[in-house]
Amino acid sequence: MKKYEIDMCSGSVFQKMLIFAVPLMFSSILQLLFNAADIVVVGRFAGDNALAAVGSNGALINLITNLFIGMSIGTNVLTAQYYGAKKESDLKETVHTSMLLSVYSGVLLTIIGIVCAKFLLELMQAPEEVLDLAVLYLRIYFLGMTSTMVYNFGSAILRAVGDTKRPLYYLLGAGIINVLLNLFFVIVCKMGVAGVAVATAVSQTVSAVLVVRCLMLEQSGIHLDLKSLAITKEKFGKILRIGLPAGFQGMVFSLSNVVIQSAVNSFGAIAVAGNSAASNLEGFVYMAMNAFYQATISFTSQNYGAREYRRIYRILLAGEIYVVATGVLLGNLMVFFGEFLLGIYSPSAQVIAAGMDRMRIICTVYALCGVMDVLVGALRGIGYSVIPMVVSLIGACGLRLLWIATIFKIPQYHNLTTVYLSYPITWTITLSVHALTFVIAGYKLLRT
Repeated sequence: MKKYEIDMCSGSVFQKMLIFAVPLMFSSILQLLFNAADIVVVGRFAGDNALAAVGSNGALINLITNLFIGMSIGTNVLTAQYYGAKKESDLKETVHTSMLLSVYSGVLLTIIGIVCAKFLLELMQAPEEVLDLAVLYLRIYFLGMTSTMVYNFGSAILRAVGDTKRPLYYLLGAGIINVLLNLFFVIVCKMGVAGVAVATAVSQTVSAVLVVRCLMLEQSGIHLDLKSLAITKEKFGKILRIGLPAGFQGMVFSLSNVVIQSAVNSFGAIAVAGNSAASNLEGFVYMAMNAFYQATISFTSQNYGAREYRRIYRILLAGEIYVVATGVLLGNLMVFFGEFLLGIYSPSAQVIAAGMDRMRIICTVYALCGVMDVLVGALRGIGYSVIPMVVSLIGACGLRLLWIATIFKIPQYHNLTTVYLSYPITWTITLSVHALTFVIAGYKLLRT
């Protein structure tokens, strides 16, 4: 285990954060490739309706799952704090509470996804010509949700102690399986959207099994003993206190994206397909930036547990520098190569043009989103979870929904450009308030 750990409480912050973040970045991108492989294969071999059916599920899947994935952030913060403070007993209880919680979360999500799929897609105004395909994909996808939750909570535990390499290896293996099964089920078996959904569920199960096996073989405080799985009331409460606000924030963010997806849906299947392909490409930029958000949480949490408060400022500075460089470089590269990249998803010139309309507005300034997230990560690492949630809900989600309900309804602004402009405008406002919040919180921390 020692060769996978990173001592986050001493040495160069910039160097160690990069060592931590790069494997995590590739892990996140590989996880995104699960969905990208689905979209590329169906777009190429099953047609634009199948592409729209799979792509239109993205915002809805995030809406349903983000509350529980947010709780894995609670696991990450609590594990890192106990690890930094060297509290072995508390660390063990956190691990076993978290992993059992992941199973319960996955089962609940599977039930919700299967029972409510059609109702939710109709509520989103999914185009009639893709509705049945979208329902089929969503129901099969959620059969693998327990595996998704187990992997997310398990990898959150590993990240908390600095191990981002093994989750990368596990996702690489699962990602290869996903692509091969996609091609087999769609091209050979002619299963269409059902085929890519089954392939995704199988690959998620592979990654979950590997991360559980890793924790069971551990000899340190994060060792997992299946016989010891139990919900410890105190640790469960702390995970909820940190994770629920994060999850609720992610869920409401997704709700605002669902509203935006509904606005896009009103422009027809071509607009939906172009938006789906473009947002999937943007996801690669977001996941690259998100690695530094995750790094900021883990580094801040460990140093907070070890009472190395002044080091937290260097962690925030390093996270912001890295996320700006990543967002500006990758975001603008996506725009530059946009037509070629969108062509991978669909050969349709109309779909490519619709996708470029979105990417020109969002990708060029995507770094703003990364700056906002790193600030939130630092705040969560020092125990502030409710405040960043409230700020994000009002500043990003609330304003975005208000924008769609007012500006977008004006006839001369009732177009996709107006929809997409809501993103950079709300990012700018929200990150400004987060920065002020951290200044105040940091001042209080140094005085303790």
